[in-house]
Amino acid sequence: MRNREGRRAAHVSLSMTREEAKKRIAKLRELIDRYRYEYHVLDTSEISDAAHDSLKHELYQLEQQFPDLITSDSPTQRVGGEALPGFKKVSHESPMLSMEDVFTPDELGEWYARIVKLLGTPGLPAGRRFDCYCMVKIDGLAMSIVYRDGVLFSAATRGDGRVGEDVTSNVRTIEAVPLRLRQPSEAELGAFLKAHPGTDAKKLRAFRDDRIGRFELRGEVYMTKKDFEALNARARKEGSEPFANPRNVSAGSVRQLDPRITASRKLSFFGWDIVSDVGCATHAAELDLLRLLGVPVNPEGGPAHDIAGIQAVYERVRKKRAKLGYWLDGIVVRVNDNAAFRELGVIGKTPRGLVAYKFPPEQATTVVRDVRWQVGRTGAITPIAVMDPVFVAGTTVRHATLHNADEIERLGLKIGDTVILEKAGDIIPKIVQVLPKLRTGGEKPVKIARTCPACGEPLERRSGEVAIRCVNPKCPGKKTERLIHFVGGFEIDGLGPKILEQLQQEGLVSEAGDLFTLTKDELVGLERFAEKSAENLVAAIAAAKRIPLPRFIGSLGIPHVGEETAEDLARRFRSLAAVRSASLEELGAVPNIGEVVAASIHGWFAEKHNQAMVDRLLDVGVVIEEPKRAAGQPLAGKSFVFTGEMDGMSREEAKEKVRYLGGDASESVTKKTSYVVAGAKPGSKFEKGKKLGVPVIDEQRFRKLIGG
Repeated sequence: MRNREGRRAAHVSLSMTREEAKKRIAKLRELIDRYRYEYHVLDTSEISDAAHDSLKHELYQLEQQFPDLITSDSPTQRVGGEALPGFKKVSHESPMLSMEDVFTPDELGEWYARIVKLLGTPGLPAGRRFDCYCMVKIDGLAMSIVYRDGVLFSAATRGDGRVGEDVTSNVRTIEAVPLRLRQPSEAELGAFLKAHPGTDAKKLRAFRDDRIGRFELRGEVYMTKKDFEALNARARKEGSEPFANPRNVSAGSVRQLDPRITASRKLSFFGWDIVSDVGCATHAAELDLLRLLGVPVNPEGGPAHDIAGIQAVYERVRKKRAKLGYWLDGIVVRVNDNAAFRELGVIGKTPRGLVAYKFPPEQATTVVRDVRWQVGRTGAITPIAVMDPVFVAGTTVRHATLHNADEIERLGLKIGDTVILEKAGDIIPKIVQVLPKLRTGGEKPVKIARTCPACGEPLERRSGEVAIRCVNPKCPGKKTERLIHFVGGFEIDGLGPKILEQLQQEGLVSEAGDLFTLTKDELVGLERFAEKSAENLVAAIAAAKRIPLPRFIGSLGIPHVGEETAEDLARRFRSLAAVRSASLEELGAVPNIGEVVAASIHGWFAEKHNQAMVDRLLDVGVVIEEPKRAAGQPLAGKSFVFTGEMDGMSREEAKEKVRYLGGDASESVTKKTSYVVAGAKPGSKFEKGKKLGVPVIDEQRFRKLIGG
């Protein structure tokens, strides 16, 4: 069919009579609208984009030959006319209200409890059972669209909720918005009524049969991730400033005075509500009816019978969020029964029966109450901000690193300041901005540490370094931090910092090797340890004895050696013995390892007490697994940098797969980088990759490269 329709469009004769053209135009409009419905509503396509364009081109040519046959709902009339001098104000017949936001399960529970109280307890004879319907909350621009006699009549922005702006000319350019409502067949209507038994069939059939009068729906204008990236790519190529976020693009594009600019932005649309009364008893019925009328509806939502069901939809959407083709910031939860929804009414400008359950924010504001200084395993002293608890990126945060004294100065931070805290994904929370306009005058300067908080010895700042350090070799704080770092590398369940400190204080653990000689009898009777908990810890330590070479190297706490460098060393030398005996020149020849890092590694293994520590670990039964490699090494010579949130696998799993296949997983983008793999919400590496001309691929393309 695809090729047949394309050929027909290419070879049709324009030497037609008016009557022949009228019939041909009617068929073309019907077919083009059907393809629009299949593509935007059913997510299928029988023909290629090129064939679809060819059909529209034929229609345009015929209409140019017979201009009296042009109608306002023709697909060729999506963009037309001159730029507007301004936007007219439009009064909404039904106010476009705002929503209450909730961010935590507890806040959702409070909203749900209020609905239970107002509608009656679900499930009890004296109460009223109610279901909810959940929809994804697209990050776009809300729109009210009115049809008269089935044809698009007007479109308006929310504005202040009562008065918006007439943006009809621009919304007409959005192909996902039907110019004429589709008329469902009798079979489709019968299936709909069977699926939604509470529907007023008489009222719905009357609407379907004549479609006379006013019909209003509401939805969201948005831009896909793909089109947003393409738009910014064009902006950069033209030397323009790229757009900050898709919502701003959507709002700005809809408010262009020239509809041709709006058309070039390739906006899309999802419907999420019917304002007019056409007999639907539930919100679920309204959404299904929108689909039948030719309006695309987001497929990711669903019904929820109780609060557990709401949470299940929330988690399902949250996990799929990264791989969806558009941005969203949560789900909208609505009482499904329309009569109950109306009965709940409105408080202020917010419907009681509706709530936005937002995904955890990655930024939040809080107040810094203190700055404490902490000694690390290398002796570096790090300032830690103590803050009022704040919920951000899914967790409650009370502490954030300030990195060093220079960072405190750069931020201009004072104790008592209100700050913006950022926590993207699993990244450690950090303060990114101080809000000095909120100061009261009672704020105090941060006192920079002069002595070590663990041993009291004076601190030093070496030439060329940002960090201040404790240089006392016997500092107990450094020893504790080294042990904490070591345990983190071995991933020993149940052995946290407090238990490690307790074991040190009891004299049971002085160095890393002591952990593997602990017995149940030594632990039983200590605080936090009964017989079962002692058994569990000893078993967890025993299970951790077998460890991959990269993780073992990383656990040693060698200065300047992080996860990536440990992987580089393991891949190059293949065994611990080879790493220990490597010369300074051999270490310096490893990709991504410079002179400073090579000297640090060589010097660390040269120290006798470090050699003794490694020997002791081998003596107590630690087994080091050498890296496995895939046959043929298909990614040999290829380097990958990952940015953003992966969906089907963690970034660590992705890096491990690359290394297994012979490739290199790096943290920094250079001209030599083979690919930048961009997940959801990519960071600066994404932009740098594009700037350097490095191929930027998504997770799906990456999976193809690694064979699944």
